[in-house]
Amino acid sequence: MKSPDPKAPVQNKDGNEISIQSYYPFNWLQRYGDALLSATEQTRAAQVYTTGVLKYLSEFSAPFWVALSAFSSTEKIKLGQVYPWESMSDYIELIRFNQQVAEKGLTSTLESMNLFHARKASEGFFAWLNTLLGRESDDLGAFTARQRDLIDTVVNVYPQAIRDIKPEYGFDFEHGDYLKVAETERFFLYQVFPLAAGVNIRENGKPIIILPPYVLGANILAFLPGEGKSYVHCFANQGIPTYIRIQKDIDTTPAVQTMTGEDDARDTRHFCETLMRRHGRKVTLNGFCQGGFIATLDLLSGELDGLVDALITCVTPMDGTRSKSLVEYLSHLPARFRDLGYAVKTLPNGNQVVDGSVMSWVYKLKSMESEAPLFTLYRDLMMFDRPGGKKVTISKTAAAINHWLIYERNDLPVAITQLSFDSYTRPVQKDGTLPVKLFGRPLNFKRLAQQGIRVLICYAEKDNLVDPESVLAPLDFIDAEVTVFPKGHGAMATSWSLPTDCVTHDGKASPNLLCARPSSQSCHINRCGRQKCRGPVRFQLDLEEEL
Repeated sequence: MKSPDPKAPVQNKDGNEISIQSYYPFNWLQRYGDALLSATEQTRAAQVYTTGVLKYLSEFSAPFWVALSAFSSTEKIKLGQVYPWESMSDYIELIRFNQQVAEKGLTSTLESMNLFHARKASEGFFAWLNTLLGRESDDLGAFTARQRDLIDTVVNVYPQAIRDIKPEYGFDFEHGDYLKVAETERFFLYQVFPLAAGVNIRENGKPIIILPPYVLGANILAFLPGEGKSYVHCFANQGIPTYIRIQKDIDTTPAVQTMTGEDDARDTRHFCETLMRRHGRKVTLNGFCQGGFIATLDLLSGELDGLVDALITCVTPMDGTRSKSLVEYLSHLPARFRDLGYAVKTLPNGNQVVDGSVMSWVYKLKSMESEAPLFTLYRDLMMFDRPGGKKVTISKTAAAINHWLIYERNDLPVAITQLSFDSYTRPVQKDGTLPVKLFGRPLNFKRLAQQGIRVLICYAEKDNLVDPESVLAPLDFIDAEVTVFPKGHGAMATSWSLPTDCVTHDGKASPNLLCARPSSQSCHINRCGRQKCRGPVRFQLDLEEEL
């Protein structure tokens, strides 16, 4: 039977001519096509979604297998050292601890899933209604296509953008503006040259050596040089003799694998002596995160006496026991399992190192409510979700930050990690003595004042990795200048290294985001308007001027 033409005239009961299309309120053939298209898009979206779930779960759980191997090796030793009933009690406590961590992750995940899907259910209902009634506005086919594009952006497009940013991210010592000026078995020392036009390095200026963190690597300190976002270039662009200490590849350098705190101090002394001869001035040490802690230990050991006269620390945990969130996390973990050995792996040459991915995984477990794999998946979905399917542009900054978080995880020497581990499990004594030693010598914060070391402490007000109380621990024993930066742990090296974001009291843009302005001006970098607030660059420039 031939289908009627929807536009062919027919008569209604009153004898008036109308079209079939107007007589029947719905074009069922078109609606059927829309439904079929919607089903196809839903199938595609489901496939990509499944891939995304598996990917996020896999990336989160990958360190687990390394940790499991270390756990088994360590427990083989401990099982023979304690009574069986003690082991049973410890394992029961460990199971209870795991349940608490899993519960936090599950709760936050369900909340994020409920929020996302409730919103999408509402949008989907109206899209279905529009399709059913033949409205021109958002229909079911367009809605499902948007969901497919959204999931594809999170699962495929975003990770590709993160990989593609690599050539622009971090240091490029082979092709960039750097000069290797010294070397030891464990480190290189590179000079950083300015990227700003018309700026020359002052050869008689006060040199600064920047020490990156061990686990997070150095590249975060040269975040996006081509975009003007680089911590190290902030100094060089002011004509300051700027140097960065770069650790050699731990996978191929046995001297790095077996490095101790004493080795670090000796190598730092060699570099400082080199710069003293090169510039004729004492050196400023600037440590970022863990690098600041190691720089402080080197100074307190006495190995750098007469070579260094200033210390700058940025988001540096000086007394880890004051980091409330991590201490609370560890307090629920049975004492038996508070052992660095559970993160150690053995290399083919027999040397042991601490697995960097496991160490970073510990911090994820500590913040499980915001680091659970499916929670992060839905967080990313909501981040890229735009009303009406508006196209999302992935910024270089977002891509570079995630490149750092995903790919910048380095293994660590056991002895170096043990220094930090001890600082997180044993507090600084009431007289200022630290819980660790170098060269068999006790280390005390008060020695900084005794040696006349000028100290600047910088911390981030929204740091969820290192609590301000931990950063400011030296203030109980010495006088130091303090500058508070907004945002989080890495912001000084990322967001706050862009020269256009910080303004002076008169509304003019700062010549450098790290407070490179005369100290007499009011600084709004910490949103308090306090007088004489200086960031690292301004601090270094003022020291040079004083000398």
